[in-house]
Amino acid sequence: MHEFELIKNYFQKLSIKSQSSLKLNDDVFFDKKKNLVVSVDTYIQGNHFIDFKKPELVIKKILRSSISDLICKGVQPKYYFIAGSGDKKSFTKSNLSKITKSLNEEQNKYNIILSGGDTVYSNKLSFTITSIGFSKNIIYRNKAKVNDDIYVSGTLGDSYLGLLILQNKIKLNNYLNKYFTTQYFKPNIRLKLADQLIKFANTSIDISDGLLSDLDKLINNQKLSYKLKLNNIPISNNLKKVLKLKKFSKINFISRGDDYQIIFTASKAKRGIIKRISRLLGVKISKIGIIQNISSKSSIIDHRNQIITLKNKGYLHKF
Repeated sequence: MHEFELIKNYFQKLSIKSQSSLKLNDDVFFDKKKNLVVSVDTYIQGNHFIDFKKPELVIKKILRSSISDLICKGVQPKYYFIAGSGDKKSFTKSNLSKITKSLNEEQNKYNIILSGGDTVYSNKLSFTITSIGFSKNIIYRNKAKVNDDIYVSGTLGDSYLGLLILQNKIKLNNYLNKYFTTQYFKPNIRLKLADQLIKFANTSIDISDGLLSDLDKLINNQKLSYKLKLNNIPISNNLKKVLKLKKFSKINFISRGDDYQIIFTASKAKRGIIKRISRLLGVKISKIGIIQNISSKSSIIDHRNQIITLKNKGYLHKF
């Protein structure tokens, strides 16, 4: 079964007495009375990151992806907790020094504070991060409306190409290698948008498992579908260069995950304010499609208005 079947069939009933748990079908726990917002994520070597050769970069990727869960809800992260399991090969003095230096840099960058955690000896390397923020309101999943515009922040696909480089599946020049691997390890999460999303977004989620996979999660309890325009899905100029150079197809890069950009929907009446805030913050926000009634199947269309078949919609956790 996949993760959502597992949650629904076995764990959802355990949270039924807690409204704040949001039926375990959102990115966070939200206690509205206490203005408390909490997110928990686990990262395992070989699954969420390839190896631990660059611990200073791995820990940045992990922390940014964790606080991204709060940011996409319109919440500023404040505190984080880390639980780590590993052995003496992973947690050498050198590695620990690199990790603490990186965490300090991230704390200064995002104004967050390490507030606790746990360490366990194990032959398997993993990290679990709990992120905490405070807010009177959040942007929930499953609040999209028919005819909502679909938006995405930033650009997509760079992280996946960075992963291919790290896996030695593609070779580029030094400049492009550095650019894409940096995008993989240090995703450009949209902290500036956290305070603004509540002004226009009906529903939102961050892109961790892939554009389409996460868009499906965003509306998974609603009788809705989506139509996306491939040409409107934003990619970086560097990715455009590589696609042209290697004769790769754009469709194979836009939904591979690890982008940590924000997908959100908003009514057409919000187009003006979204454009203004995009300019004001200097954050690229692209309108990529529309929410439809379930009577129309979800689809991506090309410049000829033809439906594109996508074999890989993103990462799916299966058990």
